[in-house]
Amino acid sequence: MKDVRKERRVIFEVDVLVNWMMHEKWPAVLFLLMSLMIFHVRGAFVGINIGTHVSSLPPASDVVSMLKQFEFTHVRLYDANAQLLKAFANSSTEVMVGVTNEEVLKIGKSPSAAAAWVNKNVVLYTPATNITAIAVGSEVLTSIPNAARVLLRAMKYLHKALVAANLNLQIKVSTPQSMDVILTSFPPSTATFNSSLNSTIYQLLQFLKNTNSYYMLNVYPYYGYIKGNGNFPLDYALFQPLSINRQIVDPNTLLHYNNMFDAMLDATYHSIKALNFSDIPIVVTASGWPWSDGASEPSATKKNAEIYVNNLITRVLNGSGPPSEPTKPVNTYIYELFSEDQKPEPMSQKTWGVLSTKGSAIYRLSSLSSRVTGSSSFVYCVAKVGADPGKLQNGLNWACGQGGANCSAIQPGQPCFLPDNILNHASYAYNDYYQKMQLNGGSCNFDGTATLTDTNPSRGSCIYTGSVNPSGGNGASPPTPSLTLGPSSDFFPPSSTSKLDARQFHFLWSPMLLSAAFFLLLT
Repeated sequence: MKDVRKERRVIFEVDVLVNWMMHEKWPAVLFLLMSLMIFHVRGAFVGINIGTHVSSLPPASDVVSMLKQFEFTHVRLYDANAQLLKAFANSSTEVMVGVTNEEVLKIGKSPSAAAAWVNKNVVLYTPATNITAIAVGSEVLTSIPNAARVLLRAMKYLHKALVAANLNLQIKVSTPQSMDVILTSFPPSTATFNSSLNSTIYQLLQFLKNTNSYYMLNVYPYYGYIKGNGNFPLDYALFQPLSINRQIVDPNTLLHYNNMFDAMLDATYHSIKALNFSDIPIVVTASGWPWSDGASEPSATKKNAEIYVNNLITRVLNGSGPPSEPTKPVNTYIYELFSEDQKPEPMSQKTWGVLSTKGSAIYRLSSLSSRVTGSSSFVYCVAKVGADPGKLQNGLNWACGQGGANCSAIQPGQPCFLPDNILNHASYAYNDYYQKMQLNGGSCNFDGTATLTDTNPSRGSCIYTGSVNPSGGNGASPPTPSLTLGPSSDFFPPSSTSKLDARQFHFLWSPMLLSAAFFLLLT
C-alpha cells in the first residue's frame, strides 16, 4: 500500500512539473527565476559606447569582431542601428539601445508611436540579440528646452510597450543625464538638483524606483577640470595620486576624494537623497577623455586620455562605489569606441575614440582581463594578528587621512564597525587603501603591520574589495595590468552568461519575486 501511494505521488509530482513547464508563460517565469538566482552581483563591468557619426564606419560584423578581440561584452548604441543589432545576435554581448532626442519628441506624444518603436527596434531582434536597456534620449533636460514632460511621457509609453511585449523584466528604461542638472557638485554632501528641474527629476526618480531601473549619468571629469578654472589639479581629474597638501576633502563629511569621478558620483547620490529617494543605483553611461584638441584645449592629449581611461578601467573593476556609497559598484561605459569625426567643432568633440576604424588602439590601454587572467584567488591587505597596537593606530590614522582610504564603513553603525577593535578597523582601512592605490605604487606594509592574504575577510554586509592574485598563492604580489588590449577572453563582466570570476554571485531568493513568478502562471 505504501509503495502504491509513493508511486502515485511521484507520478503526480512529475505530471505537475511537466504541465508547469508546458505552460505558455513558462519562458517568462524561467527568466524571472534565473534573475533571482543572480539577483545580487558584487563587482562592476566596463562597457563601451558606439556612435555612428563616423565617416568610415566599419561593417557591423567587423565592429562585433573588434569588441570580442578587445573583450567588451556590454555596449551602448546611441540609436537603434539595425545592422549592429543584427550583428549582435546570438552573442553574449549585452546591448543598451538608444532613442535619439528627435525620436523622444515624437514618442512622447503618442503611445502608439512608442509601441511601434519597441516593435521595430526591440521585439524584432529579441531574444537573439540580448537587449537589456533603453536609453531614452541623451541629456534631454539640459539640451532641449521645455522637453521635460515629453521625456517623462516617452519613458512611460516605452515601458508600457515593453510590458505588452512581456519584456519589461528583461529591459530597463532610463535616460542619461549630464552633471549640469546639479547646480554645485562640490562639496558632494551639499549637492542638489537644479531647483527648476526638481519636479521633473522627482517624477523621473519615482519612475525609476517603480520600475526597478537605474539612474543613467554621463560623467566627464575632463569638462569638470577645464571648467574648474584651476580650482582642482589635473591629477585629480586623471585618477592620479595627490600629495598631502592637495587632498580633496568634503568639509561636512570629512570623506576624502582621490578623483573627480567619485566626487561627481557622490554629488549625484546626495542630490537623489535630497529628494528623499534611496536604493536607486547609478550607471555611468559615458565617461572618457579626448586625445586631440587642435591646440585650443591643451589638456586634450593622448597621454592624458591614456592615463584617464586606463585608471577608469582599474577604478571600475575594483568593484567599489564612491566614498559615500562604498558597497555600490559602478557599471561604466567608456566614451567611445570610434572617434566621431563628423561631429561639429571644436576638435576635441571629434577625438574621444579608443580604437581606429581599422581596429587598432589609439593609445595603450589596460586589458579588461588583466585583473583576472590566469587567476585562481583574490588578494586582500589586512592587519597582522599580534602587530603593535600603537603602530596599527598610526597606520589606521594615515590610511584614513592622507592615504585617502574610504573609512566610512568602519564608523559606528556602519557595516564594518563591529568588532570594534583596532585590528578590524585597520584591516578594512589598509585593504581599501591598497586596492585603490596598488597600481599607482601603493603597498601593503604599513610599517610592517600589514600582510597580503587570499582569505576573504568579508562578513555579512561588510564587504572587502579584492584584487586578483595571478599565482593563486597567499601573499603574492598584485598583478600589473597589460598595457595592450589583446584577445584573451577570461574576463566577462557580470551578466546572465558570465563566468564566475572577479564577481561574486550571491544566490538570493526574494519571496516577493517568487510570488510574482507563480502569479504569472496563474494569470
